[in-house]
Amino acid sequence: MGTTHMAEFEGIIEKAKKNGKPMRVAVAGANSENILQGVFEAQADGFVDPILIGNYKKIQEVLDKLGFGDKQFDLQPVSNDTNAVQYAIEMINAGSADCLMRGNTQTRDFLLPVLNKANHLVEEKALLTHVVVLKVPDYPKLLAVSDVTLLIQPSQQERKKVVANMAKALQIFGIEKPNIALLSMVDKPSFHIRESVEAQTIVKEHNENPIANCNLVGPIAYDLIVSAEAARLKNYDCEYCGDFDGIVVPNLMTGNLMVKVLERNAGAFGCGMLMGAKIPIAITSRSDSKEQAYLSLAACAAMKNEGYFA
Repeated sequence: MGTTHMAEFEGIIEKAKKNGKPMRVAVAGANSENILQGVFEAQADGFVDPILIGNYKKIQEVLDKLGFGDKQFDLQPVSNDTNAVQYAIEMINAGSADCLMRGNTQTRDFLLPVLNKANHLVEEKALLTHVVVLKVPDYPKLLAVSDVTLLIQPSQQERKKVVANMAKALQIFGIEKPNIALLSMVDKPSFHIRESVEAQTIVKEHNENPIANCNLVGPIAYDLIVSAEAARLKNYDCEYCGDFDGIVVPNLMTGNLMVKVLERNAGAFGCGMLMGAKIPIAITSRSDSKEQAYLSLAACAAMKNEGYFA
């Protein structure tokens, strides 16, 4: 993989490779150039066995365009009136695949079958959340953001579960006790800004009864999260400023916008996976790079190899 900051993800890639047995990945809607490039890179590195699901003609056109006709894969053509995501889930539930990956499918179309209780994919009492782990240029470490896909306006209790899921995700990346920030527009609780008051309450509850093995701070503004110098100038006393591992956002709009701005305008890139599921689920934007597809699969394979789904 040619991206300059790929070295930041070497640890997760090594964990993905360590089992020696490829993870069978069901790509729902496999007619996607960047997804297929990432999938076959992962196959070349030995930790993925591709299962391509979707419209036969469309998938074949992409394979021919990329010159991937000689690659090894299981092609599962489905008719236009067959839900490719549901088909992939049924393969996984039948034991014919290990991991679900979003291909060229709308977010809503991908998530509805995943959340369907009849498919039994979500852990009991768990909250499904999307964690994106990014390498942001000029930031000294990887930075996770959540939730950026599912929770439109999470409640206080849901945000606590987002914290727990983020801590688990970061532990897979080798960060045993991550520093996690509860993002707000302000760094002091304000009656007029709901998330700031909730953040204060969540931190207080965490200090009394830890949500997860993490250091939790909030409410805190973005500039203080990523810059120790900003904290100095604002006289904000927190030892983790400029050294946070994760940001829990107050709502879906904030998280989704933050990730897209960091990726499109600041040169950030990384990977995305769903936490709280019984199976590995790799999810990236359809416009993300092949490197991001590759890394999302690496994260899922690492989780599987580390016994996260045992």
